[in-house]
Amino acid sequence: MSKLLLKFAFLFLVAGCASSKKVKFDDYVFQSKKEKTTYIKSYNRSLKLWGIPYSQENIKTRFGTAHIVLAGPKNGKKLVLLHGMDASSTMWYPNIKALAKTHRIYAIDFLEEPGKSTLTSKSLSADDIVIWYNDIFNYYKLKQFDIIGASRGGWIATLLATQKNNSINKMILLSPAQTFEFVDKIGKTTTALFLKLFPSQKKFDKTMEIFSTHPENISPVYNKQFYLANKYAKSNTGMLKMQPFSDDDLRLITNPVLVLIGDHDVINSEKSLVKVQNILVKGQSKIIKDAGHFLSIDQSKAVNEDMVTFLK
Repeated sequence: MSKLLLKFAFLFLVAGCASSKKVKFDDYVFQSKKEKTTYIKSYNRSLKLWGIPYSQENIKTRFGTAHIVLAGPKNGKKLVLLHGMDASSTMWYPNIKALAKTHRIYAIDFLEEPGKSTLTSKSLSADDIVIWYNDIFNYYKLKQFDIIGASRGGWIATLLATQKNNSINKMILLSPAQTFEFVDKIGKTTTALFLKLFPSQKKFDKTMEIFSTHPENISPVYNKQFYLANKYAKSNTGMLKMQPFSDDDLRLITNPVLVLIGDHDVINSEKSLVKVQNILVKGQSKIIKDAGHFLSIDQSKAVNEDMVTFLK
């Protein structure tokens, strides 16, 4: 019963957080130009951590402007990167060199979160999210591409893979949130919810300690950007839309799938990996030792090796 009450409290807090801010359709995330300018400057500093040549493009979609960071050989196999909640495409800085050696990278900022994509409509439904990403895939004529999704990005990647006639080849999910099961350690994750409601550096540091086994590995430059994202993005109804997929939905995924979670993950437990093995037609799973929810940073070398090997 206590776990059920905690889940209710989790949803209540997120809903309360969402209702506390007036949504501006011309800029869904930021409440002022000053906030946006401060955040974008921090984003640009973090993007330099990639340490490889990249370019940035903005394309128009029916729901607003999509921002994509491109890198890697133009003739390489196509690889789409979907970041975690509020993390933006800059989060891939520990992984991008390994991934961009052989793949053409398309890192997409989700338009309902801090980043450079801009929502100009109402909040998106799950169907809208599929349409939005397909607008981007069609623009770049992406066919038979690989995809990597982290946390919320993993949920979105799974959503895309359940669609008929999708163009995904291989898929990697890094601790996908709300995908195979509800948040595992709901009591610990409430720290992140209180950070949304009452942002402070102290709460942010505590959250990093819960979600990461090695917060000291996080670049101070990126850490600052991620803090600003949590400070400014007080409204995020996305978790309310993210329900674990049914077994029938998961059986629709016939792509090769690799799921990685950390042994100290607060979002997923081994139950997720059991589902991967028992339900996904071509599912593989692995636990990354000494890693939390931010496993791509906690153990970047091990995660990079597993991802590169799987994508070959």
